Amino acid sequence: MAVGMSRPRATHTAAVRALPDEAGLSRTAGDPTAGIDPDDLPDGLVVADENGEVICFNTAAARITATPRESALGTSIGQALPLEDLKGRRWWDLTDPYGGLATRVGQPERNLLLPGGREVLVSARYVRESPTGPVRRLVVSLRGTEARRRTELSHAELIATVAHELRSPLTSVKGFTATLLAKWERFTDDQKRLMLETVDADANRVTRLIAELLDISRIDSGRLELRRQPVDISAAVERHVQAHTANGQSPDRFLVRTRQPLPALWADPDKVDQVLGNLLENAVRHGEGTVTIEIAPAPAPAKNDESGTAVTVSDEGPGIPEESMGRVFTRFWRGSKRGGTGLGLYIVKGIVEAHGGTITVDRAPGGGAEFRFILPVSAPAYLA
Repeated sequence: MAVGMSRPRATHTAAVRALPDEAGLSRTAGDPTAGIDPDDLPDGLVVADENGEVICFNTAAARITATPRESALGTSIGQALPLEDLKGRRWWDLTDPYGGLATRVGQPERNLLLPGGREVLVSARYVRESPTGPVRRLVVSLRGTEARRRTELSHAELIATVAHELRSPLTSVKGFTATLLAKWERFTDDQKRLMLETVDADANRVTRLIAELLDISRIDSGRLELRRQPVDISAAVERHVQAHTANGQSPDRFLVRTRQPLPALWADPDKVDQVLGNLLENAVRHGEGTVTIEIAPAPAPAKNDESGTAVTVSDEGPGIPEESMGRVFTRFWRGSKRGGTGLGLYIVKGIVEAHGGTITVDRAPGGGAEFRFILPVSAPAYLA
């Protein structure tokens, strides 16, 4: 076929249906995926024949490259995909799929540039009739870099947040310890105690941040371990309320309601404490008025034959804006400028979901924020 000649859509689809199994699209007659339309694929697909002429250019490829299908079909692969590496070298000249090593089976995914400097992720498969025979089909997969960019941005934000959160307490620790070591005799016992208490508080802040980072790592990698034991959720709530009142909060600030009988809950007690601690601290720090904690039995999420325990924490503050509801459980979300790393609610959601539960946020009857999580009973299998 002459370079630049267009092929109709029927040829585009039929050519892909005729590809051998290595291309990943040919199927047996009884396979429900037989005859799949290339336009159904989420990634860009470009296929060139033994002469290097494009015989398939699906909708995703046209969208990613901003090249109309009619302009790509029938042209050479180098003209349809004028790719360059990050050093400005033409990719097809470097890889030479038709004239290169006869044992090469493809190219791993890498970042390449389209005209205008737009990045795209490209991988290629060389289809041969025999292991060292000539290339009969060149199958190229294209993906946008938006998802990778979002991941890289998230990692960059995490590093920036960690650096910021570590710098302040470590500067304080370094300053006070250096001052005490250099001028110990000049300070009174009360002054020494104040500085050491500040160092201790800042060290605890660093420890909490490191613990949060470890939790995020385990949640993201699916390695969050749960050590299920019987948990008295009412007693756990009371402990957290008492801790807040011991730290200066008025006992009248908290209202605990428990609806009996509660099912016997099997969960990781340390992780449940972490969830309760984050939600109550969030209500106290960002909310106003009475903080109400309600504990009640509830159907377990997506399990009609299993019971669960629901805990609702609400306040009477300004609440969360409607447009922010969908971002509450994402990393670095902060409801106000009153401190915090913005990681607590992300970790809370990960812990609840690791237990097989659900967590939601809504507006409380008193106008503030209302967080509600449900944990299934989840008794160990040997007790079932």
